[in-house]
Amino acid sequence: MESSEKPAQVLVVAHKTAATQPLLDAVRQRAQRGPCVFTLLVPNTPHGLHKVVDPEDQGAGEAQTVIDRAVPALSEAAGSPVGSIVGDPDPVAAVHDAINLHSFDEVIISTLSARLSRWLKLDLPSKVAGMGLPVTTVTPADDAAA
Repeated sequence: MESSEKPAQVLVVAHKTAATQPLLDAVRQRAQRGPCVFTLLVPNTPHGLHKVVDPEDQGAGEAQTVIDRAVPALSEAAGSPVGSIVGDPDPVAAVHDAINLHSFDEVIISTLSARLSRWLKLDLPSKVAGMGLPVTTVTPADDAAA
């Protein structure tokens, strides 16, 4: 029996946790639930002087490095190729831009533990849920060795 169901478009938002086991497990579990296409969004987080001077005036170097490292592992977990986007330095703006430019059906946010996560302090999951899409938040266990 052939399914004419259109694959769900899933936006995966991550930076430091983009290739971690909890995210790979979440992607694998989502892929098993039904047809979907994943896209990894990595906000182009500023560092060093860019953080102080002009966070928008920086190359995509670190974000692209994260993508280059994570996409093969995510593709293996998904069982299909994973697309990628380097986003705005502000994670809320990055997700908003991605949702407005593409037709995503749901979002997986992978971040550090609550003790360390700037994204959780910004309440990124709730802000993304406020955009009208279902959100899954993935964090490593606080006691996990990284």
